[in-house]
Amino acid sequence: MRRVLFAATVGVLAMSAMASAQDAGPVSLGSRLELLADDYLIENLSGGAAFRMHHPVPREIVLDHNEPWEGSGSGYHTVFQDGPLYRMYYKAWHLDVLPAGGVNIPHDTVAAYAHSTDGIHWVKPNLGLFEYEGSKDNNIVWVGKGSHDFTPFKDPRPGCPPDELYKAAGYGEGGLYGFKSADGIHWSFIQDAPIMTGYAFDTQNLVFWDEVRNEYRAYVRDFNEGIRGIRTATSQDFRTWTEAQWLEYVDSPVEQLYTNQVKPYYRAPHIFIGFPSRYVERGWPPSMEALPNPEHRHLRSAASDRYGMALTEALLMTSRDGVRFRRWNEAFLPPGIERADNWAYGDNYIAWHAVETESAMEGAPKELSLYATESYWTGNSSKLRRYTLRIDGFVSIEAPLSGGEILTKPLVFEGAELVLNFATSAAGNIRVEVQSPDGQPVQGFALDDCYEIFGDALARPVAWKNAAIGALAGQPVRLRFVMSDADLYSLQFRKSGE
Repeated sequence: MRRVLFAATVGVLAMSAMASAQDAGPVSLGSRLELLADDYLIENLSGGAAFRMHHPVPREIVLDHNEPWEGSGSGYHTVFQDGPLYRMYYKAWHLDVLPAGGVNIPHDTVAAYAHSTDGIHWVKPNLGLFEYEGSKDNNIVWVGKGSHDFTPFKDPRPGCPPDELYKAAGYGEGGLYGFKSADGIHWSFIQDAPIMTGYAFDTQNLVFWDEVRNEYRAYVRDFNEGIRGIRTATSQDFRTWTEAQWLEYVDSPVEQLYTNQVKPYYRAPHIFIGFPSRYVERGWPPSMEALPNPEHRHLRSAASDRYGMALTEALLMTSRDGVRFRRWNEAFLPPGIERADNWAYGDNYIAWHAVETESAMEGAPKELSLYATESYWTGNSSKLRRYTLRIDGFVSIEAPLSGGEILTKPLVFEGAELVLNFATSAAGNIRVEVQSPDGQPVQGFALDDCYEIFGDALARPVAWKNAAIGALAGQPVRLRFVMSDADLYSLQFRKSGE
């Protein structure tokens, strides 16, 4: 139902949008990749064309947090690729809920580290840095203030000092603290005082360098009249920050949001993608009693009622400015089919952020891997499962076999060819017409001049019979996509053969 409504809304607003687009001038694309995850480029969807969100596919468990210094509360994972190495950081924590009420926490929260050469098989190395129960034979990478949500990143800022090549943020007494490291393993405070104060910070908070806008950006947790939400702030030096403002949402209800997991998408860094966790308290109706492991669920409620009756899942949201987000109201990563220990409070928190990995299918292109928690607050450990998604495959514009069309706003591009990330059935196809801003087909680029595109590829060039689109570079044009049983994920103008 949502997809139909989204398509209809775009169609109803087409006339006023066309006038606004002409008044505002064409969208300057350059040669950047554009995700079809929002309506930024779209003037009209017609026929059966509609936006469709895609769900990650569950794969294997990559980590079991079963070491003595880890446990059932381990989470808030950070994952990024660093040259040939994939790095992972997370809080290592354990708690037992007690039959008489309350919780027992046998050890302090610490930050732990794992790495991988493929993003699929992970190792907890013996770092030898911090002692746990008389031994440094562990993967603990930080202890003390900031361990609660120790969230590193590699800083690409030009001129970044070598000893600050890796930075991190983490919540401790007094506020959000900043950290620095030359190698991503040996860490120290960037200053004695917190880098940010005044907000709740009681979930995973994160900071990164925004290469497009040339500033550091932070996303932190706070409460707005009792509702868990997300704020963002910016900085030029990582130490002094603007006042954090609340995120704004397009057509989304007020909801309790835990983590935020916002980051520029690595293939299109002008677009922010976030995976916030939605928190819902469902009470104790029969369906709650029917969920997995009801005995333990009631045991958790003995400590706090919400520990037993709350559920969490991941959402998807995108933004062009880092403040105003289009959040899909349906779950991106729901709890899924019921199993022994799922549908629990703390499950389905997606790690910060998606990384590129090899496909398990021989000959297939690389794909995105995401990682999410499960079995949280159950037994002696929590687990981290890998999920996969097509590259650029968060959202597509789809059309049924009966057909659908996309009309873009006027745009100006650089490059010699138009390439599409798309998928069709064996019977489906996509054709592209290039139009003048007033909607007239450009000679040589009418619909009948375009060869049918079919298949399933990440970067297929569009071809016309007697013309090359590079001749139109720098001129305002519209693109009309006519689709049948097809999904379009992203598009890009680029140099021929890139």
